[in-house]
Amino acid sequence: MSFVELFVISLGLSADAFAVAICKGLPIKKVNVKNAGTVGLYFGAFQAIMPLIGYFLSIQFQDKIAAFDHWIAFVLLGFIGLQMIKESRESELDCDGEDDSLDFKTMFALSIATSIDALAVGITFACLQVNILPAISFIGFITFALSMVGVKIGNIFGSKYKSKAELLGGLILIGMGIKILLEHTLLA
Repeated sequence: MSFVELFVISLGLSADAFAVAICKGLPIKKVNVKNAGTVGLYFGAFQAIMPLIGYFLSIQFQDKIAAFDHWIAFVLLGFIGLQMIKESRESELDCDGEDDSLDFKTMFALSIATSIDALAVGITFACLQVNILPAISFIGFITFALSMVGVKIGNIFGSKYKSKAELLGGLILIGMGIKILLEHTLLA
């Protein structure tokens, strides 16, 4: 997987975290590096850990699924992308009721919720034999940075960009799934 492809997947995966970071920024009176960094650290760490878990869970079956791994990647990325697009349409202003709490319980739950799709991407990485450590490091860093920016954007602009981020993330993941499928079926 090329650097550009990994960057695009990282952007797609971080879209949910970015959208939730926007919501977390709404009620914060004054955003500083500490609270933006806390959100970024939680979301970035979970976006890195979940693909690693998916990778190690599926690497055991890699030899059994090699003949159709591209279909698995296509279906998983397509499904995740469609879910994100659906959520972007359902939750235009779904930031109501957000509090400014950055405690462990709140951030842990939000981190799990925003990184479930990364677990499936980890499965895809195993199918494609991606070098996992640089990949998850990159995903974690991109998510960390975008989440910090999302907190600030939410604080300044409100929830205006939340659904657009989810829509873009969904389209990116679907596009990557189609690209993987086409590369393996047309070039095979």
